[in-house]
Amino acid sequence: MKKKVFVSGDFNILHPGHLRLLKFAKSSADYLIVGVNGDNISSKSQTEDIRLESIQATSYVDEAFIMKESTLEWIRKYKPDIIVKGKEHEYAENSELEILNTYGGKLLFNSGEIGFASLDLLKKEFETVSYNVEHNNKYLKRHNITFKSLKDTIQKFKSLNILVIGDTIVDEYISCEPLGMSQEDPTIVVTPLTSDKFIGGAAIVASHAKTLGANVKYISVVGDDLDKEFVSDGLEKLNIDISLYGDETRPTTLKQRFRANGKTLLRVNHLKQHKILNDIEKLILKEIEQSIAELDLIIFSDFSYGVLTQNLIDNISIMGKENNIFMSADSQSSSQIGDISKFSDMTLLTPTEREIRLSLNDFESGLVVLSEKLTKKSTSKYIFTTLGAEGIMIYNHKENELITDNISALGNIAKDVSGAGDSLLMCSSMALSVGANIWESAYLGSLAAAIQVSRLGNIPIKKDELLQELG
Repeated sequence: MKKKVFVSGDFNILHPGHLRLLKFAKSSADYLIVGVNGDNISSKSQTEDIRLESIQATSYVDEAFIMKESTLEWIRKYKPDIIVKGKEHEYAENSELEILNTYGGKLLFNSGEIGFASLDLLKKEFETVSYNVEHNNKYLKRHNITFKSLKDTIQKFKSLNILVIGDTIVDEYISCEPLGMSQEDPTIVVTPLTSDKFIGGAAIVASHAKTLGANVKYISVVGDDLDKEFVSDGLEKLNIDISLYGDETRPTTLKQRFRANGKTLLRVNHLKQHKILNDIEKLILKEIEQSIAELDLIIFSDFSYGVLTQNLIDNISIMGKENNIFMSADSQSSSQIGDISKFSDMTLLTPTEREIRLSLNDFESGLVVLSEKLTKKSTSKYIFTTLGAEGIMIYNHKENELITDNISALGNIAKDVSGAGDSLLMCSSMALSVGANIWESAYLGSLAAAIQVSRLGNIPIKKDELLQELG
């Protein structure tokens, strides 16, 4: 006899957090039944039929239905072997337990695995033979978004004055020919063939802003070396107003990727992570103070390499708030020291799931709960949690509107994912600052990320590329 597991909920917008929960539930028994709360129980923006259709299309679900009665009544009547609820309910009052105890049923709490990938995504990965953008028509229809409105938003980018501040990185891709295995020890042997360098880190964020049409000022701290010259030359060619402060105690950060047959074999980072000198801090703050009144948008692009000290962040944020300037931040965590919550009063934060969990020290809660916690801790308006091939989950602070939604990755094949977050951060922030709503901004950011990951290396996204993908 098949063991049955039961999950119930509103499922207003089916996001990756739900899919993780359903995957765990399916792995706990033979037959997964999902009860979707009917319109008489749930007053969500999506009707019960639409919400049921989304659940029925999920590969893990064996049976789904509209619940017209209470969950407790259904459990008492049909007696499922297992009930699964999100981890956030574990220490709350769970009235199902009393009924389960009468017949030996179990109650499990789990929000799913962090390393989640749906069956549908895996299928798409194997079937795709060429790159192209696949627009999310259901999302566009849900939020009454047209390609015309998105193109109108892009055309407004030219009116923006943007400051980007953060860690400068040079990305070097060293293409190698694999020679085989060493006979002395089990080591892969390669020989380098070509080397290509790209501007990265906060510098590519500034480059995106410029090629999307804005006026851009870029502030960073670099070493006195050839990589500084490489960055300066590249940004000057784009007509970006640059202020690169030299710090002889640190080299310009260089990340080398050794690749063979389309795969990265090894990455070597040349960097120092100590905080910048106090004298440099003062010079940066003085420069920003002199130009703050002219700015429309401030972007913090943090890689936790010492440029964005807490003192700098706090003082710039205060100036931005006093001048009603849109502010966005991304704090990438290559180690345990990254903390996205150190940015307060931002309009937009764009952490990865790992970064949001690190900042909250929470490795169990579901995605929506994580977003709620980060919003409260950082007093920021919007959270876009980036989920790799799963796309992004959007968290909206306005309680009288739809709170969450998600956009699956719009690009079929990712050749290089390293620049996806930077392009999302910049394009979404620019859209917000010219008046687009949160849903339009998230979509444009996702479109920029899809274009970016389709090619190897950080290449600034041009306005015409976005317009072309919008027909």
